Formats: sequence, structure tokens, C-alpha cells
Amino acid sequence: MPLIKSWVDSANRPKTEFPLNNLPYGVFSVGDNDWRCGVAIGDRIVDVTALEEVGLLRPDPGPHVFDVPFWNDFMELGPQVWASFRTQLQALLAEDNANREAVEPHLVEMADAELHMPFAVAEYTDFYSGCHHATNVGAMFRGADNALPPNWLHIPIGYNGRASSVYVSGTDIRRPWGQLKSPDHALPAFLPCRRFDIELEMGAIVGQPSDGPVSVQQADDMIFGYVLLNDWSARDIQAWEYQPLGPFQAKATATSISPWIVTKAALEPFRTSTPEREKDLLPHLAEPGPMLYNIPLSVSMQPENAEKPTVIARTNYSQMYYSAAQQLAHHTTAGSPMNTGDLLGSGTISGPTKPERGSLLELCWGGKEPMTLDTGETRTFIEDGDTLTLCGAAQGDGYRIGFGDCTGRVVAALDKSVLPYPD
Repeated sequence: MPLIKSWVDSANRPKTEFPLNNLPYGVFSVGDNDWRCGVAIGDRIVDVTALEEVGLLRPDPGPHVFDVPFWNDFMELGPQVWASFRTQLQALLAEDNANREAVEPHLVEMADAELHMPFAVAEYTDFYSGCHHATNVGAMFRGADNALPPNWLHIPIGYNGRASSVYVSGTDIRRPWGQLKSPDHALPAFLPCRRFDIELEMGAIVGQPSDGPVSVQQADDMIFGYVLLNDWSARDIQAWEYQPLGPFQAKATATSISPWIVTKAALEPFRTSTPEREKDLLPHLAEPGPMLYNIPLSVSMQPENAEKPTVIARTNYSQMYYSAAQQLAHHTTAGSPMNTGDLLGSGTISGPTKPERGSLLELCWGGKEPMTLDTGETRTFIEDGDTLTLCGAAQGDGYRIGFGDCTGRVVAALDKSVLPYPD
């Protein structure tokens, strides 16, 4: 599919992440005004709350759905309404639209806007579905011969995280305190995390609820869209706590997501199949067709006093061993209902070579192989003041489908004097 031309000139530029082919959904405000639902187009935001109010855009003949600052009410209307609304939007913004004069007053300069969480997160589940990441981490801690646990090639492994600590891009991330246990010490100690890390992931947003098991195809139909996702991870807290029940406080500090929800419709031209499998999956997890997407991704790090960031990794979402649809289908097998607004993290996306690793744990091999930034500084894990940014955009024929950056700056742990604990 080639670029679809818009009367918004900036949407036709080759380097924009937000052409008419994309139209991702977000929430914004300007100054002290109320938060509103918006759609990115070039370097502007379409105020869809306003368009609904004046009758230029109605996703459904029922009550207004954009009078609240999140997209959950719209998601609940279902795939047919999603498709109809997207068609209306594209028509309003298309190059030959006759209603330009009516729509143009409801465009906002993106540079003037503050972006907020685009949806209310109902629940959050994070998976461990990148084969190269799982192999690297397993080899690091269990040796190459036992890198993957026996179940890994048969089911998407995951854990239930904290919806309350999912934040939009640009939110500062405070270094956590936790209980750490060094092999050189007999007893653990309560200290600020010393091995703070990121994980490059994609997040799938559940747009339709379920009550009972669903097939992989049904799961794909339930997914509303995708965001970039950074699963901040305290590796030293994790090392002490994760046996026998897996991640807990090490993953509870924060999860950052990009500000724009990119719909499945926008990503449709970039569908691709999951990699060739070492073992056949059971029939209930088999994919009926391509369920992954070809989306190049990158990670950059910028120390506090650096003028520009250093790209430290490049990889692709197509490296995942399990698709979001497979993860969602597996999530429902025990009967667990899924909710509108549930968020599924893909798991760390790493490729087969060192420059494609999606976490510092892998890039620096557990701290044993420091990396050198463009500034000449070295890093094994994140230092206070470092800003980490995830980027991603699918490349079409003369256009790109982007998500907006997923950025977070790490700030110092709380001073011990303000903690509610005795010395």
C-alpha cells in the first residue's frame, strides 16, 4: 500500500511517523485545558473530542464516547465500529476532502500539547516470549545446555504485573529500593537497586473482553492496537526474589509505554509469521496465519550531561517466538476473563547478534562486558540521570507507521531518611 495523501502537509513527509496510513490514538492537553482524545496526523493532533461534540465525527449512534480522557469506551464498541471510525477519519483528512475548513480549526500543534496515558490499564501481564533473550538469560544463569526451561518451546511464559505502575512516555522513573543478596554475603540487605535495567518490548492492548477460552484467531480479533513498552527491571532484586515463583518487586517499579496506540489496521501491511519452530505447538496455540509484524526497533541511552543519545541496540518485533494473539489465547485457557484495557507485554525483543539485544543485562552480559557510549562513558546498568528511549516504526512504500518515542529518565532512589522503616 502506498502513502495516502492528506491535506495536512506534514502528514505527507517521508520521515513523519504519522501519515494518513497510521492515525494512532492518544490523549492530550494544551496548557491547563482538560485532557482530550486525539489522533496524530503529521505534526498535528486532531481533537476528536471536539469533532464528536460538533457532529463531524460519530463512531456510533449511541452516547458520546470521547467525553472521557481515555479510549476504553471506544474500544468497547468493537471491531466493526473501529473500522468505520477509521474510514471516517481518513475521509475527513484525505487530500480531496471538502470539509477541510470545518475540520482545520480542530487541529492542534503537537509541539504545543502534552501527551497522557492513552487508555486506562485494566490489568497488566508481561510475557517472556523472545527466544534469543530467553536463551541469553538462561545461558547466563544456567549454562548454555539448560538455557531454555522445558516448557518454553510449548507455551508463552508470563507473569501478572502491576497495572498501577504503567506510565506514559516522558514520566521520570525513580530507582527502587529492595532486598538484595550478594553471593559474597551471608545475609541480604535493604538497599537501592544497583543493577537497574530496561527491556525493549511491544505492548498489545485488549479491546474486547472475553469470558472463557478463545482461539488464536479470536484473540487476534480482540486486540485493539499496539504500543512500545519498556519493562523497567531491577536485576539484583530479581536475582534474590525470583525463585521459586518468578518476578515480583523487581518488575513492580514501572512500565513505560509510548503515547500513541497504533491500530491493527495500520499495521496490517506489515504482518509476518512467527519464526520456524523447534517443536510443534499444540493445536490450540497454532496460528491460522501471520500474527507478528515487521517493525524495526531501537534503544538509545543519553547520560544526563550528554548532548545527544547513543543508540545501543537495534532489532525487530518479528523476532518474537510467540505473537500477542498466541499469548492472549494462552492467557484465557484456564478460564480467566480478559477485560477491555488489559495490557500484554511481549517480553524482551532481542535478535541473534549482540547489537540486537533488547536489555542491558544481555548487552553487557550480566555486567561483565561494559559498553562504551558515544560520549566515551561506559555503562553496565543504568545510572541516575540516564534517559532511555525506545523507538519503532514500520517502513511502508514512501511512509512510516510510528508509535512516538517511549522515554524515561531515571532519577535517584528516595533518601533513606524519608523511608518509613527503622534503621
